[in-house]
Amino acid sequence: MAGGGRTGEQRIPVEDRLFSLVLALLATETGLLKSEILSTVRGYAERYDESGQNANLERQFERDKDDIRELGIPLETVESPDRPGDNQALRYRIPKGQYDLPDEVRFTPDELALLGLAAEVWREASLSADSQRALTKLRSLGIEPREPVIGYAPRLRVRDAAFEPLRQALDRRQVVRFRYFKPGEAAPRERTVNPLAVVLHEGRWHLHAFDRDAQGPRTFLLSRIVGAVEPVPGLTFDAPPPGIQDRILAELDELRLQNAADLAVTAGSDAEVRLGKRAVLRDEDAGVIRLHYTDAAVFADEIAAYGPEVRVIGPAPLREAVRVRLEAVVAAHRNGGVA
Repeated sequence: MAGGGRTGEQRIPVEDRLFSLVLALLATETGLLKSEILSTVRGYAERYDESGQNANLERQFERDKDDIRELGIPLETVESPDRPGDNQALRYRIPKGQYDLPDEVRFTPDELALLGLAAEVWREASLSADSQRALTKLRSLGIEPREPVIGYAPRLRVRDAAFEPLRQALDRRQVVRFRYFKPGEAAPRERTVNPLAVVLHEGRWHLHAFDRDAQGPRTFLLSRIVGAVEPVPGLTFDAPPPGIQDRILAELDELRLQNAADLAVTAGSDAEVRLGKRAVLRDEDAGVIRLHYTDAAVFADEIAAYGPEVRVIGPAPLREAVRVRLEAVVAAHRNGGVA
């Protein structure tokens, strides 16, 4: 029916439309005509006009084809032997042999459910093409997950406001500027950078970028970015080298291993339970644990939050940083800053 489903189509997310298209193209061996796709597949059929006024819908399908191929899905175009060169006679399909998992890889319903949950978390966290591809492939395997597991689907939300504009700038190779509050400095400073990678390390998002003012690479904690991330009009940069995310994560891991702290924790306390899980060494008799950390200021904030349950034995700079934070809390209470 012409135009009758426009409002309904708007309620269908683009990923659902792409998923429906992938399922339809996987289900046919001979392929589907464009008219068959537009008139039957969820996301298109709601807007399909039987009188033939489907130019906007056809353009949408062309964009969706490109999106599917960018996700690594092998969408094929098959020409009709009776009507060579006729675009209206083209058939579209996804060869199952090229899209299926290898024969030796099989998942049980429980395993598929857990993989699906992991993919959902990944998608919530990064919204990346890789995560979309993983989720679409999992959903197309044709194995029904056990429903009770789905009720416990985790929800990971990106709390740092800088995440999304940085992700977009990275995808578009766009230079950005923002204000960054570095520990030890009195006020945030403006940075102009080429964003090269956004990575999650020890539960915190980091931006690795080329600092155009410092003329060198720098890694920033997203939680220390103050205010908006703004694109710099007209300034772009070349794509970063492949594998840069793995390299940055390896460098952060190396930095973490270089920093070790010895902590005395109160037996049976919340600090002992939580910090003890991350301990690399433990002296049960003395109540001392050793932990690695990446960022001294972030780690000092965490330790100070435990109050008297933790005492820093070393290193001295970390001990001093925690002392300064605890003194600030005492001063705030003394001056009525905390109810």
